[in-house]
Amino acid sequence: MLPANAVVLEEKRHSTRVLLTLTSVALIVTYVETMVIPGIPTIQKDFGASADVTSWITSALLIVGSAVAPLFGKLGDTYGKKKMFLVAMAFYIAGVGMAGFAQTIYFLLLARAVQGVGFAIMPLAIAIITDVFPKERVATAQGIISGTFAIGAAAGLIIGSYIVQDLGWQWAFHTAFVLSLVLFLVAMKVIKTDVPRLGTRVDYSGAVFLMAGITLCLLYLTEGPTLGWLSYENLAMLIPGLFLTAFFFYYETRKRNPLIQMSLLRIPNILISNLVGLLSGTAMFLLFFGVIYYAELPAPFGLNLDIISAGLVLAPATLVMLVVGPLLGRMTSRFGPKPVLFLGALVSALGMLFFIFYRTSTTELPFDSAVTFIGVVAIIIPIVNMISVSLPRENVAVGLGMNTMLRNVGGAIGPVVATTIMTTYTSPLMFTSPLTGASIVIAQLPSSYAFNLIFSIGIALVAAVAVMSLFVRNYTFRGARRAQQVQAS
Repeated sequence: MLPANAVVLEEKRHSTRVLLTLTSVALIVTYVETMVIPGIPTIQKDFGASADVTSWITSALLIVGSAVAPLFGKLGDTYGKKKMFLVAMAFYIAGVGMAGFAQTIYFLLLARAVQGVGFAIMPLAIAIITDVFPKERVATAQGIISGTFAIGAAAGLIIGSYIVQDLGWQWAFHTAFVLSLVLFLVAMKVIKTDVPRLGTRVDYSGAVFLMAGITLCLLYLTEGPTLGWLSYENLAMLIPGLFLTAFFFYYETRKRNPLIQMSLLRIPNILISNLVGLLSGTAMFLLFFGVIYYAELPAPFGLNLDIISAGLVLAPATLVMLVVGPLLGRMTSRFGPKPVLFLGALVSALGMLFFIFYRTSTTELPFDSAVTFIGVVAIIIPIVNMISVSLPRENVAVGLGMNTMLRNVGGAIGPVVATTIMTTYTSPLMFTSPLTGASIVIAQLPSSYAFNLIFSIGIALVAAVAVMSLFVRNYTFRGARRAQQVQAS
């Protein structure tokens, strides 16, 4: 038998290996998803597809990933988080591999949908962190993973742009396939098998109601700008989507082994975490789309940057997130989620205020982005930690899956709001003929007011987050305090 000190040392080494493995997976996943963005125009040209069909390259993954996240979380709680993490990762690898060899746009969309199933690895990874690390170190580990998302996003925008430009978009998927396969083998070896909850059943019927409802609602949001918000075709998705989603919550109260225990949503910190997840997801993607479009629009409407330059402008902000992520995790452990969440909302609001008044150069935009994204990370880390700490261990993965779903729903709402504003509030781009002196309108582009409105809505959303943070029941891990005090509330 090993001495007690040796056991503690081995546990620390194991937790470190697990964290490195999971952060590497997060890095690859985030890289692939942001890498796709600069490659979309090339993909559309290669397949001769319409813009409406091509937009599903991102929508397919988002919709499927949002729908399956709670189910995979429940399966992880029931049959073991490692087992379902590897299953989800297998789907992701299969989807990436298929995408690289796609010969038609529709096969590529199918591959992206398969990747969406694999996107459930994210809440499962955070749930595994909760099992491996002691309570007082969970927030720090989650902060490291959150910072890794930033590096993956930067790598996707920058490295992905070069790969698409020099080698072709297929190679972005090929490289990700090889790296993901290596990480799959590493995860099999490094992550320990957790104990499944034998005798419990999974509410598959409830999962079908939820997935169908969320899918139809996201389809409505995705197709709104194209079909029209009040068109019969689009309302035919929204109305049954809302009905199925509402029916799911009623249905769950009647089940002996529900997918999600409704009583858990009455825990203040769980309810607040999910509401904040929806609002912060909307604000983050609202901001992301606004900044990217502004950076690439021609002067004086924007900064007139190409795709690679726009990615480089945002790179400093993502690097800052890598540094502050672990620090914010430590702050959450020491001071509790309440002050960190409130601080995150204030910093995010300040960053968006900078976007309104200071965004006219390639030095101001990175600064604004860095401030805002620090605030975003300071919002995400506390809400994820609140779910990890406040829920019973047997419900952590499904709770994180639910939160991921709501953040993804917000991620679908944000671009729709930003796009609607940019197409509603426009100004003419004029061209003056050097021969005749006559001025003609070349295009209608988003006006300065449109971007100010986008960032103002972002401020309103994070202001709501700040108000909600006041109702968080705080907890810390200093001294002998226990997380159970939150559960009891």
